Amino acid sequence: MRPGAVALAVSSLVALGAGPPAPAPLPARMTDTGGGTQLITAVAPKTASTRGTVTWWERRGGRWVEAGSAPARFGAKGLVRGTSRRQGTDTTPTGLYDLPFAFGIDAAPRGTAFPYRRVRRDSWWCQDNASRSYNRWTEPRAADCRAAESEHLISYGKRYAHALVVGFNYERPVRERGAGIFLHVNGRGATAGCVSVPKDAMRRILTWADPAKHPHIAVGTTRGATAVTRY
Repeated sequence: MRPGAVALAVSSLVALGAGPPAPAPLPARMTDTGGGTQLITAVAPKTASTRGTVTWWERRGGRWVEAGSAPARFGAKGLVRGTSRRQGTDTTPTGLYDLPFAFGIDAAPRGTAFPYRRVRRDSWWCQDNASRSYNRWTEPRAADCRAAESEHLISYGKRYAHALVVGFNYERPVRERGAGIFLHVNGRGATAGCVSVPKDAMRRILTWADPAKHPHIAVGTTRGATAVTRY
């Protein structure tokens, strides 16, 4: 077909309301989705952003389909590459991570299939770089884990009503890189490095997540070096 004819055909389709083809779903444009059939994406406009969107997806009939979405909050100092993050910087690490387990001060929402640990008064998350329990749940607090360098989980109230552990620096923890990165319920503002969503959204995510479908979470920006599509 001659170039002029092609242009005419495209113009005709636009005039009829067809328009250009819709972009592929975000997971289909990513380098890696973790190999499962469920995925959570947490996307901010840029690294300096403290707000963005969390979307959960699943594969149906060989295609990625959006199952839900919610407004999200990120670290008070924005986002940074997970491989170069430093502890205590109030930044959310970008990257693709597994989701080891869920936990909460409240009981698991009805229908939750994910492994769920109930927070008790002696539940702690160790962030002490000198401890053998670094970046681990410890109950009671480990003897070599200083309270001042740890999170007493029950003291976080509504923020930890429900949460999913993000596998950042979890399997083989690197000291000083960071500990205690979760997807949890919103607090009053930006986070100290976690990703947060409204409580209703967190409950919907927990009842949707299926460990048999190996869900992962991809955290990143819309574009640039930390674009979520790079993970």
